[in-house]
Amino acid sequence: MTSRLGRDAMMVTLGACLSVTAGAAIAAFQTPRTFVSPNGATELKVLLDKENFGGSEIDVGEMTMPAGLDSGEHAHQAIEIFYILSGELEHVVNGKSELLKAGMVGYVRPPDKVRHRVPGAAPVKTLVIWTPGGEAGRISGRWKPKG
Repeated sequence: MTSRLGRDAMMVTLGACLSVTAGAAIAAFQTPRTFVSPNGATELKVLLDKENFGGSEIDVGEMTMPAGLDSGEHAHQAIEIFYILSGELEHVVNGKSELLKAGMVGYVRPPDKVRHRVPGAAPVKTLVIWTPGGEAGRISGRWKPKG
């Protein structure tokens, strides 16, 4: 599913999620951990997870995917929300395709099937939110730490 929420609406939503434990979260922030997919093409920078949030309610990451990427159809164990920072992402949920551009939001709920494609010659950079948390750990556990 996709929705054309503006940047301000997305930031208010994220702010509301984080404000629940803002004091603990601010005290626990650390340098983000960055992981690279097995083929070396996609990068996930974990910004917020149970290690620095103090709870498993949410994971937040910045994901950069290269031009031409096709993730293949898959499912997640959490709600996955993509906010497009730059570039374009074809977001296919249960066979229904939407082209997301900078400032747009796409999401998928379990057990729906999702596929991510990056059309054109430019990479896409997204803010990705998973709730409940744990999805960043499941992904990064299969990837290599960067650096």
